[in-house]
Amino acid sequence: MTTADDLIALVRTYNPRSNEALLRDAFAFGEEMHEGQFRHSGEPYFTHPIAVAHILADMQMDDATVITALLHDTIEDTPASFRIVTDRFGREIAELVDGVTKLTNLQLTSRETKEAENFRKLFMATSKDLRVTLVKLADRLHNMRTIKSMKPEKQAQKARETMDIFAPLAGRMGMQWMREELEDLAFRVLNPEGRNSIIRRFITLQREAGDVVPRITADMRVELDKAGIQAEVMGRAKKPYSIWRKMQEKDMGFSRLSDIYGFRIITATEADCYRVLGAIHQRWRAVPGRFKDYISQPKTNGYRSIHTTVSGRDGKRVEVQIRTREMHEVAETGVAAHWSYRNGERVENRFAVDPVHWISKLTERLDEDQDHDDFLEAVKLEMFTDQVFCFTPKGDVIKLPRGATPIDFAFAIHTRIGMACVGAKVDGIRVPLWTRLKNGQSVEVITAEGQRPQATWVDIATTGRAKTAIRRSLREADRDRFILLGRELARVAFENIGKKLTEKALRTAAKALAIDSVDDMLATLGSADISARDIVRAIYPDLAQGQGDEIDAQRAVVGLAADQSHRRARCCQPVPGERIVGITYRGQGVVVHAIDCGALVDFEDQPERWVDLRWEEGQHRAVNAVTFDISITNDAGVLGRICTLIGEQKANISDLQFIDRKPDYYRLLIDIDLSDAEHLHRVMTAVEADSNVSGIRRYRDPGQSGVHDAG
Repeated sequence: MTTADDLIALVRTYNPRSNEALLRDAFAFGEEMHEGQFRHSGEPYFTHPIAVAHILADMQMDDATVITALLHDTIEDTPASFRIVTDRFGREIAELVDGVTKLTNLQLTSRETKEAENFRKLFMATSKDLRVTLVKLADRLHNMRTIKSMKPEKQAQKARETMDIFAPLAGRMGMQWMREELEDLAFRVLNPEGRNSIIRRFITLQREAGDVVPRITADMRVELDKAGIQAEVMGRAKKPYSIWRKMQEKDMGFSRLSDIYGFRIITATEADCYRVLGAIHQRWRAVPGRFKDYISQPKTNGYRSIHTTVSGRDGKRVEVQIRTREMHEVAETGVAAHWSYRNGERVENRFAVDPVHWISKLTERLDEDQDHDDFLEAVKLEMFTDQVFCFTPKGDVIKLPRGATPIDFAFAIHTRIGMACVGAKVDGIRVPLWTRLKNGQSVEVITAEGQRPQATWVDIATTGRAKTAIRRSLREADRDRFILLGRELARVAFENIGKKLTEKALRTAAKALAIDSVDDMLATLGSADISARDIVRAIYPDLAQGQGDEIDAQRAVVGLAADQSHRRARCCQPVPGERIVGITYRGQGVVVHAIDCGALVDFEDQPERWVDLRWEEGQHRAVNAVTFDISITNDAGVLGRICTLIGEQKANISDLQFIDRKPDYYRLLIDIDLSDAEHLHRVMTAVEADSNVSGIRRYRDPGQSGVHDAG
């Protein structure tokens, strides 16, 4: 086991001015607090905090971070408290330890919710001090290194969490070495056979062709010597998981995979980086499309390097990364380079990203009000991104993930620009909004006042920022629509019992239903989460009695003479809950029209035929056929799913007719039997929400002269 002297000696190799007394005290305090506790492997528990502190010392972190690692489980698992740690080690260390504790304490139900909440906690902790996250990542790295002592199901859970959360977070923070090790350790648990097969193939390859890394390294040194460039050359085979991922992405076997070796060339100056690039390209043929200059266009985590891929010995592709020593320090330690030391002194690496700036960039696009699924999607989109660089018409550079569209570009400039986007030009040519942008393109966003994001944009956008803003706008638009619909439904319900709808009545109903505001209640009514009868019952329980009894279709309309029958007009297909009027027909009784039916214009000069009608109060039977005009994508299973959605709303399809067939979509008329306006709205909402439905509207034809039966 590493002793206090060993750890202090390691810290002093990069920071001779470290506080030895405080480090020794933290070591002794942690050892005392964890006395009698053991890990699953049987080792004393304190071996884990020591190992975490050792990882952070290897990263050359400051004293406070190393001490936090030694104490990171004391508040959670021992008699130590926040006050005790504060009194003994100071408030800064106590807050770091408390941050790690809060990050670890997750009592959640489903795996999806837990994963999303993990991200939320990570960003909440990160927003206060990035070192909390660094300790947590080191903690997870050691747990993964010693995962074999856990039960198999626990191993699988930790490995999935590592692959989904901690590995991409380490990568986003610029610690690529940690990301690769975390991924490979998780891969060993989740797919041991896949990992072993890659290792076996590597062994076979080396047996057949020898170890090519020393040979290629020597070749590169020869070229650099010829050019008179002083540089360090390092080569290695890529990690098993990295190779496995490439095999999956490119859908090819190991034998066909070429760029399985990576080389780094570390130079003294930025100018030397470009000289090295020239020497490499003169000696080996560059692979088209595999060149990236992250020196002129750095990544958001401060990463700078030139990437190129060339055809090396025997036609094997070789990836080469070229960078200076300062750039290499940031590439190895990422955002942690902010705390780096050189020759025993804290130094400011000019390429290291300010943690506060990095955090604000990462969190500015993550909406606290999102549900777990939306939040998790947004964060993962931010984590798993490669970048393309596009230009505004003024020449400003906009960084976007690979696969981004003009919509993402617009939201990256400003949310207001994204909201008002109606089109885009790429390199001066008008393009559809779903166009995938490429490196170096110039993009001009076309806006229009009053424009709002469309529902289809959610599928077109690729960045978390754009998707979050679009969904928020759609929710607000839906809410406004639901409030208007809810108010109309409430008005009709009150009219049906002979009462007038007032704001005071609505406030009273909202209070009785324990809903925060009138608008919240109306939005809930409009979205069919409560019924108009619930609102009526909240104020007039006596008048609402009997509304649960189902009304026979023959007596569904009030206002007819005793000997009059009624039929619903085919042109407007009115349903209970809508305002209606009757038109008498000789020999056919009364035809019931919606009050806004266009066919009523034909009867303006025949007032004697008009009859004042209203629907009977209460629950109507689902026998009122309404025709919907629906457009759906032409894909397997879509129509069946739409029919199932309608059935789930307790609605029956009485007729179905295709009126247009195209290679990519179908348009059809569907007759659905409904009980009332609320039922109609529930069906429309359920169908409209399906991603394969491009449009649904109520079909009305004023030219139809026929009538529907009453039931």
